[in-house]
Amino acid sequence: MNEDINRRLREAAEAHRPDRARMLARVERGMAGPAVRHRARPFARSGTRVVLAGLAAGGILTTGGLAVAAIVATPPPKPTVTTPTTLPPAVSSPPPKSAHPTPVVPPPATTPGSARPTPSATATSPSPTAGESRNGPLRSAGSLDAKSTVYWTQSNLALKTTQPLTSLTIEIRIVQTGGTKNTGTWQTLPGDDFTVTVQEAGGALVYRWVLKPGLTVPAGNHEFAAQFNNGAGVRKATGDGYRVDAQGSGGSASVRGGFVPTR
Repeated sequence: MNEDINRRLREAAEAHRPDRARMLARVERGMAGPAVRHRARPFARSGTRVVLAGLAAGGILTTGGLAVAAIVATPPPKPTVTTPTTLPPAVSSPPPKSAHPTPVVPPPATTPGSARPTPSATATSPSPTAGESRNGPLRSAGSLDAKSTVYWTQSNLALKTTQPLTSLTIEIRIVQTGGTKNTGTWQTLPGDDFTVTVQEAGGALVYRWVLKPGLTVPAGNHEFAAQFNNGAGVRKATGDGYRVDAQGSGGSASVRGGFVPTR
């Protein structure tokens, strides 16, 4: 409301132009009026009145001018400028570092006489290639595990079947070279699905897996391993071998072969 009144007064003051000529003419007309002869004082009184009227008009004009000048001279109120508060950019906190990072545990080393060392293959191992044998739905390959040493050996049999098997017998023969002793077996299929035996016969350690009746081996890649101590001296796998006999929906199939060093 105050800002609107100030604006209107300022505009009226700027638009006002006093007519000085008209004001002087009115003063002259008042002074040139007929004099009263029979009384001198009224003339003086009239002149005095004119002078007083002039002074009053001048005072009014002066006061109005000062008021208008004061209004014009008064600067308009400055608009309130709200300065936006600039917030610092958000900084994402890095994830907290663990005070005790989980160490990477290396795989346990294979030691002679271990009954179940860490296997080097899984059920998704690649199809056998070195020394490969094929028959019907079966494909097989034998190799010496890379963890084998001069004191201990693991002989691996990789077996692939393209059909489910309702009957499966696997036999691995390890030639007795003097001091060769069984230390265990391993397979990717459930151990409870097989009857596993190890015995000496005909100058060899014979490892045998027989699938229990009523169970089925699914199609895919599987692995079986025979583990043993080598005994004295450097041992070679020249006379070692395996045989696989299986039965599936397409009939019976058999594969056999030896064990090829991996290095």
